[in-house]
Amino acid sequence: MAVALSLKTLPDLPKGVGRPHYARSSLSPGIVHFGVGNFHRAHLAIYLDDLFNHGLDHDWAIIGAGILPFDEQMRATLEPQDWLTTVVEQDAAMSAARVTGVMVDFIPPTDRQRLLKTLVDPKIRIVSLTITEGGYLIDPATQKFDPNHSAIRHDAANPDDPTSVFGLILAGLRQRRERGIPPYTVMSCDNVPHNGVVTRNAVAGLARLMDSDLADWVEEKVAFPNAMVDRITPATSDRERRITAETFGIRDHWPVFCESFKQWVVEDHFPLGRPRWERAGAQFVPDVTPYENMKIRILNGGHAVIAYPGGLLDVHFVHEAMAHPLINAFLDRVERTEIIPIVPPVPNTNLADYYVQTAERFANPAIGDTVRRLCLDGSNRQPKFIVPSIADRLKKNLPIAGLALESALWCRYCYGVSESGAVIAANDPNWDRLSALAKQARDDPGAWLTMKDIYGDVAENKRFRTAFTTALQALWRDGTVKTLTAYLNS
Repeated sequence: MAVALSLKTLPDLPKGVGRPHYARSSLSPGIVHFGVGNFHRAHLAIYLDDLFNHGLDHDWAIIGAGILPFDEQMRATLEPQDWLTTVVEQDAAMSAARVTGVMVDFIPPTDRQRLLKTLVDPKIRIVSLTITEGGYLIDPATQKFDPNHSAIRHDAANPDDPTSVFGLILAGLRQRRERGIPPYTVMSCDNVPHNGVVTRNAVAGLARLMDSDLADWVEEKVAFPNAMVDRITPATSDRERRITAETFGIRDHWPVFCESFKQWVVEDHFPLGRPRWERAGAQFVPDVTPYENMKIRILNGGHAVIAYPGGLLDVHFVHEAMAHPLINAFLDRVERTEIIPIVPPVPNTNLADYYVQTAERFANPAIGDTVRRLCLDGSNRQPKFIVPSIADRLKKNLPIAGLALESALWCRYCYGVSESGAVIAANDPNWDRLSALAKQARDDPGAWLTMKDIYGDVAENKRFRTAFTTALQALWRDGTVKTLTAYLNS
């Protein structure tokens, strides 16, 4: 009989399940975190849990926050569990569960005034975010702040009643400035290139629509450290809930499954201090850019390379895609011949070894990551994970056949029907637009490349247009298997 997770039942959890070695009463909040999703609970929360278990920095607990219906759903699920989470680490040779307790409260999305009051509290010294790649309200091609987004226009006109994450963060900063309270550090934990810079551009860009002096103050006085985050963390389904109950004896309504690997490389810029995360394995560096380029291009770009052929061939799990000889070979060739050669050097890191480790992580049969999750939100991911590699290779006059084929596979996927004729359900915030263009591109491949916000100048490059057109026509004429085979034999 599985034990319902709560503070009262912690002593009753089965032996072998890790649990906090600290009392909740010993914790006090120092961080407000926007976006209490699976990745956050498997990453930042784990680093804090490790630190707290060492008896360190108990004044840095988390208060959760959010603005979306998802956040309310998460809050309603976690509240009966006293904000506890079961994290299950799964590798091919091991599986272990632990319960984390670093979050001490979760402010409802509807209670913005309470959230603003919390943001102004001097005890809050870091505001962190995990709001997905698409949550930063930036132009996908230029990565610049988009002042015309509806949420930004609303918050610029209503600074005392903000509705966006950035409006709330700015409102808290503005009130702290007015009261003489030093500004908190704003720390992005999202998989976005130069995520600190992007976050600063969003907050300062919104401020500039209201008050140029406030914007200057944000840019000069508020810290926005860049960070590279990494841990494969699939979505939670009934499968994960069942395993948590049957294998570990815990009834958790929203457990988190992840791999045992995790990495966090952060620029050490925290004027009001920070937890000693290095004691829990985080790496602090003066410049995160090399690590960021490596991870985004090799790992996230690699995810995209296997995602769309997997989706078109009705492959469900990522490890099954890696077991498919054509998809595996496609990944290996694109990585070794087109992606890795243009990734700048990373201190004390062999890029070929990093790729081998990455491929092994993809192939982990225990993690249960899905191809559909990797296919999600291509309109925000492709400009960050794939298009920059294409652009760099074009500048150096290097071949781009594999990356062009990846882009064509994404287009073919967005047509909305797999090779077997199965309907592919909407899988992108811009699905209607993508699907319409993919249907046009079946007869006119150039229609897909009209998305300048995705492709930027790459869309006008003759070599890329030719390679993309050739690949898409082959996919429609010959199908995914024959097209991949032809590429691998070329």
